Amino acid sequence: MRVGAILLVFLLAVPARAADAINVAVASNFSRAAAELAEQFEAETGLAVRLSIGSTGKLYAQILNGAPFDVFLAADTARPARLERSGHAVAGTRFTYATGSLVLWSRSARDCLAALTDDGAGHVALANPETAPYGKAAVEFLATAGYWESVSARAVYGENINQALQFAATGNAAIGIVARSQLTAPQLPAATCTWVVPAASSTGLEQQAVLLQRAADNANALRFFEFLGTDRARATIRRHGYELAR
Repeated sequence: MRVGAILLVFLLAVPARAADAINVAVASNFSRAAAELAEQFEAETGLAVRLSIGSTGKLYAQILNGAPFDVFLAADTARPARLERSGHAVAGTRFTYATGSLVLWSRSARDCLAALTDDGAGHVALANPETAPYGKAAVEFLATAGYWESVSARAVYGENINQALQFAATGNAAIGIVARSQLTAPQLPAATCTWVVPAASSTGLEQQAVLLQRAADNANALRFFEFLGTDRARATIRRHGYELAR
């Protein structure tokens, strides 16, 4: 069989929905909620959604470098705004889909807050503040509340918020500063302590979505983008531990 014929047979064998999938870049903290939303959307429409999970900063860099994403679900407002200004996103599409919160979590410490000032308590895990908004917010909270001097020498940084929680859940860190939404994960070990960081103590946890320029004429991507604002989607987002804009 000639190479061209073999290629034709291969292309015909590839499911059409794989080629037509809506490509969504998703901030790590929102991965579980996004997976459920994608499942709901696929069940309603028959359209496939492909999720790419990572830190907001790394996904943003990939978009600037031409990554084939249609929708960006960031963990901040700054990067979606920059994408609009630079022409990488469709102007006027940016909106807040969720507002997250930080929580201290441990499977070994008896008092999460006290562990921040106890130099013998062990490592403190947080997401990389350079690329992950939740990591940046964690550092801002620690600095503002006077904990950074003690924590900085013991800090270990996950590439994203999911890895930060993994460090704490596996015992490689005594405590994690993670997203409250992550605590709904069914496989998470039992906590010995948790402490929700007050909203006024951290910033940058308003999360925005934006339709990327690549999908400006993509009716399927727009359909998924609009689905994020439906009552059903909002209920799912709230159930995963997020606050919603009115």
